[in-house]
Amino acid sequence: MAVFESPAFEGHESVHFRHDPETGLRAIIAVHSTIMGPAAGGCRMWKYDNEADAIADALNLSRGMSYKNVMADLPLGGGKAVVIGDSRKDKSGELFQAFGRFVDSLGGRYITAEDVGVNEADMSAVARATRYVSGLPKKDEGDAAGGDPSPKTARGVFLGIRAAVRHALDRKDLDGVSVAVQGLGGVGLHLCRELHEAGAKLLVADIHADRVERAVDEFGARAVDVETILLQEADVVAPCALGGILTVDRVDALQTKIVAGGANNQLRTADAGERLHARGILYAPDYVINAGGIINVAAEYLASMSEREVIEKLDGIADRLAEIFEQSANSDTPTYVVADRMARDRLREAAKARDAD
Repeated sequence: MAVFESPAFEGHESVHFRHDPETGLRAIIAVHSTIMGPAAGGCRMWKYDNEADAIADALNLSRGMSYKNVMADLPLGGGKAVVIGDSRKDKSGELFQAFGRFVDSLGGRYITAEDVGVNEADMSAVARATRYVSGLPKKDEGDAAGGDPSPKTARGVFLGIRAAVRHALDRKDLDGVSVAVQGLGGVGLHLCRELHEAGAKLLVADIHADRVERAVDEFGARAVDVETILLQEADVVAPCALGGILTVDRVDALQTKIVAGGANNQLRTADAGERLHARGILYAPDYVINAGGIINVAAEYLASMSEREVIEKLDGIADRLAEIFEQSANSDTPTYVVADRMARDRLREAAKARDAD
């Protein structure tokens, strides 16, 4: 894969590669923008089919982090890391220490945290090799922000779903609203808990049967085949696994009024976003609705907010989505286009202000 020729490379400042034969580490760090501050974004561990897919994922995720951070009003740029490997088989403390050394070699231009396939224990190993890391276990039960960001991501998605339901279904609560949740990892399972407590009816699917059983037992969810979960007849479809799942063909098969979930880069192509709009399906742009985790990570790393203040700031996710939904409706423009335009405008203004100093 030619990196510079990739459509996903657009706007990136740098891309870094590291192979550590001793630990087996094969990792990529993509830095999209440092206009707002050091590039911040999680580290994902995944068994990619090939290196080209890993590079494309890092690039797409990194750009999304720039948009996510600026839309969340955070003093951080956008970056992302991917570690190539099976998170259930290939992990070791030594591997993540090697990854920490990789992060440290960038001198603070990139700040890491956990993402798919990576947890607090892994970040603790990273922290033994660098200080440019967040998402670490909380040291006490005080009000300082920190710890696993997944519950905050899930909380933001929950608030976003509620805002979408209000806009598209004209309902103020989620009691009896059906939600099909794809993916029951850290974010998906926490989201199910929030939705269940709000009275929603859950349909769930995951590649790991134990997670599905847990959701069925704890939340009264109905298990659905992982291949058909997105195509269920439901008020809301919530993708919470990997990205790129919304193709034009899949959008045409959807039986929902709302797509609002925690996965990054849900639209495979821009055409899929256009098709959602044409079909009258409300789409909550992923980097806006799933910003809760990075808000928590930023508060921990910058020591800028308490736990209580982080929770209060999550309310802004629903406000931003409501603004995007309104602009989309008034201008007959897809929501993803509205959100992208807002993010780029904010980055452009920040660059002008920086250059003027």
